[in-house]
Amino acid sequence: MIDNLPLVEPRNLGKGWVKFDFAKAFGHPVKLVNDAAMQALGSYEGGRMLFLGLGTGLGSALIVHGNVAPMELAHLPYKHGETFEDYVGRRGLERLGKKRWRHHVGEVARILKAALVADYVVLGGGNAKFLKKPPQDTRLGDNAHAFRGGFRLWTTLRE
Repeated sequence: MIDNLPLVEPRNLGKGWVKFDFAKAFGHPVKLVNDAAMQALGSYEGGRMLFLGLGTGLGSALIVHGNVAPMELAHLPYKHGETFEDYVGRRGLERLGKKRWRHHVGEVARILKAALVADYVVLGGGNAKFLKKPPQDTRLGDNAHAFRGGFRLWTTLRE
């Protein structure tokens, strides 16, 4: 997103997002963020936080001192010519089974936390419920945090 507009069509959604005039269609001011950024905003407790949304794919957002940056980490290469999303998204969960999927969730969180120099990692999204306990140096988010994120989106979040 740049200037509150998507740059490309989302991979896991239908077409028609780019160049659509949301404010005109709704007749009100609009702020657009993806679901991962919304839940990240609601989960944020200061510093540098990486949010990873475990769902159909892998959503991601980084918040640094109150500034949210939606990210597209899902399609970066991970192992054997496959992406992070191929291992920790729904396809990975189905293909690997819960035990191996949990292992990869921990590995992906560790790798991305180090690469982005995050203070902490929050794991959310619909499939986070399949984690028996959060991997080391992570904590679980909650889909309900997206509501708090929506309110924060319209207020000043900076520390």
